[in-house]
Amino acid sequence: MIPDLVVQLGVALALGLLVGMQRERTDRSIAGVRTFPLITMFGTVCARLSAEFGGWIVAAGLASLASLIVVGNIAKLRAGENDPGVTTEVATVLLYAVGALTVLELSAAVILGGVVALLLHHKAGMHQIVGAIGERDIRAIMQFVLISMVILPVLPNRTFGPYDVLNPFKIWLMVVLIVGISLCGYVTFKLMGGRAGTLIGGVLGGMVSSTATTASFARLSRQDRDQAPLFAAVIVVASTVVFARVLILIAIVASSAFASLAAPLTAMLGVMLVLAAAVYFFTRHRSMKPPEPENPAELKPALIFGLLYAAVLVFVKIARDHFGSTGLYTVAAISGLTDMDAITLSTSQLVAGAQLDAGTGWRSILVASLSNIFFKGATVAVLATRSLFAWAGALFAIALAAGGAILWLWPG
Repeated sequence: MIPDLVVQLGVALALGLLVGMQRERTDRSIAGVRTFPLITMFGTVCARLSAEFGGWIVAAGLASLASLIVVGNIAKLRAGENDPGVTTEVATVLLYAVGALTVLELSAAVILGGVVALLLHHKAGMHQIVGAIGERDIRAIMQFVLISMVILPVLPNRTFGPYDVLNPFKIWLMVVLIVGISLCGYVTFKLMGGRAGTLIGGVLGGMVSSTATTASFARLSRQDRDQAPLFAAVIVVASTVVFARVLILIAIVASSAFASLAAPLTAMLGVMLVLAAAVYFFTRHRSMKPPEPENPAELKPALIFGLLYAAVLVFVKIARDHFGSTGLYTVAAISGLTDMDAITLSTSQLVAGAQLDAGTGWRSILVASLSNIFFKGATVAVLATRSLFAWAGALFAIALAAGGAILWLWPG
């Protein structure tokens, strides 16, 4: 069996080489492909010795490394190199800590070392990300940090209010989850810019908001009447992503209920995939520049979703207790008109907690999704040209018929 020290030194060597190779190509003035492995192994040796002689050895090693960095920078200044960047210096200190961490937690050291290498290597890409996202978007992302890392931890994790179903912490946790998923789609859209084609535009639109995507392209059809088939393709692709998003949410918040809820919803996803593939095949040679979606990380939409989710929790409880499955389907149909996330989260959590049978659960989610499709069809009818309504209306009619058949014929 290989001794622990050999494994730790081997991992430290590998991580140091990884970072050293990257720095060798960009900044060799302080540390490169040879120096970084020495630094990580130095950290490992200091951490091993500290177990025998005390933690002061790790501190002394860090102090000596800092002194070498200072001496190296003084030499650079005397040679006329005036580079204000400190990336390599910070990476040097951090890699020393990574070497020491191999003694305490090997897996954490591997992850941290890999992250350091990626951050150093993707400098241009990260600058591109920042450049593609404007000041307003940065502010909204900071608001997401506010709602996820500042507000969430201080909320009480116990139930309040009518029917004892309103848990502020869990409600806001769902807000963070939904905003986070939508924000991923939005950031991807911003990075791709005008390169987003029909398929990608629809996928990203579905991740951010399929209803907003439908409304945007419905309005756009009045400005570009010849692109009705292409706009219909984007709308249908975005609506297809909704069902994938529903399945992802169920898997995240109610994994124990996933097996009992997923099959009929996956069948509906299959129907939507067929429709999306058909219309995409017809329009695959056309191109467009999709309109930019609204940033989902704004605080106001997050608050609105939190209130909507809380309201759905209460109404689902009332409907289940007083009106049975009929009342629950009514709540699902109403809440699903403009938003699928709230009813999906509340219903799947009830099924996972054995407070609702799986058959009623998936039917409620499917009813909400059909209501959402109907609402998007109505939006197209009101806002779009007749040509786009003919395309989208026909596709949505097929989807509604297929969903109705699943509700009627699916066993149980």
